[in-house]
Amino acid sequence: MSSEAGTLLTLAGYFALLSLFAIGGANAALPEMHRLAVEVMHWMSDRQFADMYAIAQVTPGPNVIVVTLIGYHVAGILGALVATAAMCGPTCLFAFFIGHVWNRFKDAPWRMAIQAALVPVSIGLIGASAVVVARAAAQSWIAIAVTGATAMVTYRMRMNPLWTFAAAALLGLGGLI
Repeated sequence: MSSEAGTLLTLAGYFALLSLFAIGGANAALPEMHRLAVEVMHWMSDRQFADMYAIAQVTPGPNVIVVTLIGYHVAGILGALVATAAMCGPTCLFAFFIGHVWNRFKDAPWRMAIQAALVPVSIGLIGASAVVVARAAAQSWIAIAVTGATAMVTYRMRMNPLWTFAAAALLGLGGLI
């Protein structure tokens, strides 16, 4: 098996498995994506991961774009396609088949209990994702201050996050970050 085929199989295997644990969307699996791409496989640095996440967030479309960018970085266009299909395929099939069963039991107490239990799990996973990205972006004291200020402003003012992206971009263009 060629090295490229092995890399593609690795991407497919990891992201297919990761998709099944992404309760709350792709961002909920971000800590594991970071661990895999940066610490285990050494496909990229912390900074590259944080940059890809930032690009994925300002790009219109689903938040799964970060998976496409990782796949592209690792194995080009084919890697992007494989990683995206692996991240989306299993969960799409799972949602399709489980959705039919799930709707039959819309008033069942166990269904309501499962849904209520998944809310804090999703919030915790997304919070862990925020910590991973913030740590990866913490390349200087200014970057740490910008991260903290962005979190506070976004939380307190309930403003569109694109304004904070624009402010951070200006700081970056000015060479401050």
